[in-house]
Amino acid sequence: MKVTVVQGIMDANKRVARANQALFARHRLLVLNLMSSPGAGKTALLERTIRDLRGELRIGVIEGDIQTSLDAERIERAGAAYAHQINTQGACHIDGNMIAPVIEEMDLGALDLLVVENVGNLVCPAEFDLGEDRKVVLFSVTEGEDKPKKYPLMFQESDLMLVHKIDLLPHLDTDLALIHRHALEVHPDLTILDLSCKSGQGLEAFYTWLRAEIARKRAAPA
Repeated sequence: MKVTVVQGIMDANKRVARANQALFARHRLLVLNLMSSPGAGKTALLERTIRDLRGELRIGVIEGDIQTSLDAERIERAGAAYAHQINTQGACHIDGNMIAPVIEEMDLGALDLLVVENVGNLVCPAEFDLGEDRKVVLFSVTEGEDKPKKYPLMFQESDLMLVHKIDLLPHLDTDLALIHRHALEVHPDLTILDLSCKSGQGLEAFYTWLRAEIARKRAAPA
């Protein structure tokens, strides 16, 4: 009986996610599901991206947290074209049903990019589709080299892995090459970019990836 209930929840979410996907497709809007463990730096990355690409890209963000609107406030101060906070009240993820009423009220045509910053968790967010185009996992070098193998689903489901806080590497025993190797062992086709929001290293490669994905989505049939 428990398996049946869980399967029903997943099926219901998939139906909503498909409707979300169709809505995004009509607007040719690139949508990212940004996932990580708590404290990896998702909000910091979005703040830096919004500021660096201001005037070029109109970026909207849906923030997911268990409590508070602190991250949405940070995103607003950074100059996002749109910011909305979802508090899950204990749920460890954002799912398609949670964002559906939000995107129905949004002017999606006024955006070039929409990012859903998922709840900080290396497990649950990877299990639920939102209707997004790409899943992106942000991984901090402070988390250790073994996490891609310990929590493989998130890395298997993601299209892009951003290895963050590389400015800290001189102060750590972390082996960057081993992080890459473990991630590629669980997902051989995973794209990996190394970057630091603090130093700016690697950000341009991420921005180039964003621009290419936005162009691809705009060229796709509605």
